[in-house]
Parts: sequence; C-alpha cells; structure tokens
Amino acid sequence: MTVPHIRSISEIRPGRDPGAYLDELLSYVAHVGASDLHVTVPSPPILRLEGRLAALGELPPVTPDVVQAMFQHVATDDQRAAFDRELELDFAYSLPGIARFRVSAMQQRGTKSLAFRRVPFVVPSIEEMGIPAICKEFILKPRGLLLVTGACGSGKSTTLAAMLRHLNATAARNVITIEDPIEFLFHNEKCFIRQRELGYDTKTFYSALVHALRHDPDVIVIGEMRDLPTISTAITAAETGHLVIGTLHTIDAAQSIDRILDIFPPAQQQQIRLQVSQVLEGVLSQVLLPRLGGGRVAAFEIMPATEGIRRIIREGKLGEIPVNLEQGAAEGKQSMNQALADLVKRKLVAPEEALMMSGNPSRLKEMIAKTSDGRPSGF
Repeated sequence: MTVPHIRSISEIRPGRDPGAYLDELLSYVAHVGASDLHVTVPSPPILRLEGRLAALGELPPVTPDVVQAMFQHVATDDQRAAFDRELELDFAYSLPGIARFRVSAMQQRGTKSLAFRRVPFVVPSIEEMGIPAICKEFILKPRGLLLVTGACGSGKSTTLAAMLRHLNATAARNVITIEDPIEFLFHNEKCFIRQRELGYDTKTFYSALVHALRHDPDVIVIGEMRDLPTISTAITAAETGHLVIGTLHTIDAAQSIDRILDIFPPAQQQQIRLQVSQVLEGVLSQVLLPRLGGGRVAAFEIMPATEGIRRIIREGKLGEIPVNLEQGAAEGKQSMNQALADLVKRKLVAPEEALMMSGNPSRLKEMIAKTSDGRPSGF
C-alpha cells in the first residue's frame, strides 16, 4: 500500500486501521522534520521537534490495543518473538519514498511503548552537516582506532554515516559495519560495504567483530563498544592493520579514553594504556543544542592523537586532556568548551544552553566573557 505524504495534522485519520494511522503519523514526522515520534499509553502521539517534545493534542490518546496493533504492523514475526522473550527490541522500519526509522519498543506498565527515530534515505555529506573537515582525514587513515562519542540523540550515527559517505566516494576499501539496528543504507561506489544488523545478521558485537576480521576488511565500524571482549578485540584489530571506528556514549575525549581503560581489570591497565596510546588516531565528541531562531546545531570536541596526547594516555594523566586541546588549535584540536563558546559568540546558541552542555561551566563562562582580543564582551 502506498503511504500518502501527510502535510498537516488534519490529514491524519486516527479512526483508521492502526497500521495505516501509524504510517500517516510517520509521514507527518518526515514532513515537519521531527527527529522522533513517541507512541505511549495513555498519551496522544508526541513528536520531538528541534530537540523539544510536543504532544499532538489534536489527536486522541492511544490505547493499549492501538499500540499493540501498531507494533504488529511494523515488526516481523521473528521480531515479535524476540520482543516476547526480552520485553524490549530495536529494529528498523521503512516507508518507501518517505523515510526510514529506527524503532525502539519496550514494555511499560504492562503495555508496549514505541519510539521512532527518523533516518533520512540520503546519507548527508560532511559539508552539509557542518562536521569538522578533519573527519575527512580521520576516515582515510589506513589503520588505528577512531572513536565517535556523544550522548544518545547527539548525532553520532549521522556523523559516522557522513564520514563513510566520504570514504565511499574517495578510496577503494573493504568496509564491514556492525549496527544495532542498521540506519543509513549504503551502496557501493569505490568501497565494498557490508552492513550487519545485531540480532538478525549476528548475535553479538563481539562475535561479529571476530568474524569480520576473517573477511579481509580494511575498515570495521562497530555500532557500540559496550563490553570488554568487544573493546579488547577492537584494540587488537587496530594493532593488526585495520581502521576500527567505534561509538561510545561518553561526553568528551577524556571520558571516552577513561571508559575504555576502566573496563579492563586493574592488572591490565598499564598495558592497555600503552596499546591505546599507540593505536588511537582520534576522538570526535559531539553534542546537539537548540539553535537560536529554530533548529539544532552541533558542537564538536576534536582530539587527533598527537604525540602529546599519546604521552598523556600512556602516563595515565587524562586530566591534562582539556588543557592540551585548548592549546592545540594549530594541530587541529578543539575542546568542547571552545566549540560551545564559538557557537555563543556567533550567536547560534544561547549562553545558558551552552553552559548546560559543558563539563566545566565555570571555564566556559570565562571563554564566553572574552572577545578574541581578550576584552570583556559583557556576558
């Protein structure tokens, strides 16, 4: 069945079959540019638009039967069986010609709750997304470990997809991705790309990573480095001549390195610090903020693995990373506070929004309160 392009709430017909109703809601999400749709009993459907939640109060609250029917509409038999076992599930759903969605289903108070994250059909470019140009250098590294980090919903998947788009257009590489679920779909250009989805193409990130190493890869993308076996194998893969790209739910470079080191037993810490210092190629951390005037804008912390950074990791002095980044603009470095201060000074972000995202708000206040020549700006 062809899904109509819904351009206003008045076109949505909640009295229809719940599956058709859901497709109309998702079409409306794509039209208004919302990032997410939430369907939970006993609320009306809720959008996240420009980072803020907005209930579609013109529509009736959903009932348990409606949510159940919506889940039946978007999930396969195998996915329904997996949900019955685990009471939670992540998977993908497509509306042909409109958009793809990452779906998260979970049980709450005895009923299902559904969240849909919109994923564009077209993979954006690095330039279109305002991603730092150094990412073009990162993705073309012949080997090593590259981390893309940030909180849930910060845009990590989009950044990673844009980097892979650049690689696909630039270099002939054998690429294997391990995702949960697959979001952006890639077609082979210069690269030969295989995309594996957790739960359907493989059972775990770790087992997929082990088998990927036997598939002659140049680049391995790990959707989430979440456990010791996966992280340990990723480091080994980076040591043996592969470019390994992984994501972490961490807010900055120092925390990202600390997370990797801390997952290992104390007796291995010194050896792991040495290994990470040798294989790391860079860390890109990002946050999304409300843009003044509407929309959202990303701030990026950029940490290329210079000799100074490698020494800091090797010696376990991770507290020195923020200062090192602030003083390393000539080497392509940028701290999160520098990125946030720049957005405030360019009047793209309100100071209070930037301060909420800073790991060191007092230092950010100092940066915002000075102009480029060091005179007070009046903030």
